[in-house]
Amino acid sequence: MNMPATVITSESQFHPGTVTLVGAGPGDPELLTIKAAKAIAAATVLLVDDLVSEGVLAHASPSARVVHVGKRGGCKSTPQAFIEKLMIMAAREGEIVVRLKGGDPFIFGRGGEEVEHLREAGIEVQVLNGITSGLAGLTSLGAPLTHRDHAHGVVFITGHAKPGDSGTDWKQLAATARDAKLTLVIYMGVSSATQIQADLLTGLPASTPLAIVQHASLPQQRHAVCTLGTLTTTLAQEGLGSPSVMVVGDVVRGIAAVAQPESQRRAA
Repeated sequence: MNMPATVITSESQFHPGTVTLVGAGPGDPELLTIKAAKAIAAATVLLVDDLVSEGVLAHASPSARVVHVGKRGGCKSTPQAFIEKLMIMAAREGEIVVRLKGGDPFIFGRGGEEVEHLREAGIEVQVLNGITSGLAGLTSLGAPLTHRDHAHGVVFITGHAKPGDSGTDWKQLAATARDAKLTLVIYMGVSSATQIQADLLTGLPASTPLAIVQHASLPQQRHAVCTLGTLTTTLAQEGLGSPSVMVVGDVVRGIAAVAQPESQRRAA
C-alpha cells in the first residue's frame, strides 16, 4: 500500500521499519537542526552522501551502520536505484533508516524521487529539511537572496540536466530574471558555465553581479565576486570548481569589497 510522506512535528518519533530523509545542511555541523541531530542519533542505519561532512556524522550512534553512497556530479556515483533498494531492504528488516543528504533533501537532493519509491514500497517516510548551500553560500558573504529594492524573488535552478533532458532554457530564464527582478541561484553549474554564461548574456547585462561560492560554510570555503561577463575567466583564474553555487543578480552588489577574488586580495 502507498503511504504518505509524514509531516514532521515536535511529537514525531523515529521507529523501526521507517526511513527519514535528513537534510545535513551545507556542511557546517552546527547548522544542523535539532530534529536532524535527533534523527541521526536514533538511526541504526545511515546512508550518507559524499557532501555530508564528518562532523555531522559525530551525532550518529557508535553502533549505527554507516553506508557511504556517494552522489557527486562528475564523479563515480552509487546508482540511485541501488540506494532506494538499500533503504527499502533495511526498513523491511526493522532498521531505523536515515538517508543523510547534503543541503536539503527537496532541493536538488532527489528527495522527491526517493519519497515516491518508498511510498510505493509501503515504507513510512519522513523528511527533515536542511539549510541549502545556495542560501548558506551567499549569507556567508553578507548578502541576502531577496531584497525589496533589488530582488523580488529567487529561482533555485540546476545546471546539470538529467541524461536525455534538454535542460534549462537559460535564454528564457535570463529574460524572466531581468523583467521580474529575480536572483538566480545555480547549483551544479560549473561544468556548464561557458554555455550558461553565453545564454544568460542574451537577456542580462555583462555587468550583472555574480558570486561563486565553493564548499559553502566549511573551513575550506572559497569564493569570488565578479560579473556575468567575467564568469568563466574568474572560475579559471581562481581555480574554483565543484561543489559550488553561483548567484546571479543585483543582491550581490555591495559585497565586492568584502569578498574580492583571492588573487586580488593577495595582490593588495
